[in-house]
Amino acid sequence: MRSNIDYNKKVLEHFENPRNMGEMKNPDAEATVGNPRCGDVLKIMLKIRDDKIKDIKFQTMGCVAAIATSSMATKIVKGKTINEAKKITNVDVAKALGELPPIKIHCSNLAADALRKAIENWKKFD
Repeated sequence: MRSNIDYNKKVLEHFENPRNMGEMKNPDAEATVGNPRCGDVLKIMLKIRDDKIKDIKFQTMGCVAAIATSSMATKIVKGKTINEAKKITNVDVAKALGELPPIKIHCSNLAADALRKAIENWKKFD
C-alpha cells in the first residue's frame, strides 16, 4: 500500500533504519503513550546513570511518522541529562527531522510525551 503523503529523506531514513528500536531488559523507567486519533502507540524505556540517559529504546506501533519521530527523539536525548531531556519538545523532534507533513505533526507529540512521562515515572521511584 502506497501512502499519498510525501516525506523528506530524513524522515524516511529514520523510518527505514530506526535508531534505538527494540526491547530493553530491566529499564530504570518506561512509559507507554497512545494517540486515540490515529491509533499509534509508543513505548519508551530508559537506563539512567548519574542523572543522564545512558541508554534508550523504543517500540512503536504506528505509521511512518510515528516511527521516525520515535527514532529521532531517542537519538536527540541519548546522553543528555534528565533536565535537558525534559525540555525536548515535539517541535524539537519535528525540526530535527527537517519537516513533517502538517497532517503528521501529532506524531512528534507522541515521542515528546512518552519521553516526559518516562522521566516522570523514574522520578517517582528515584
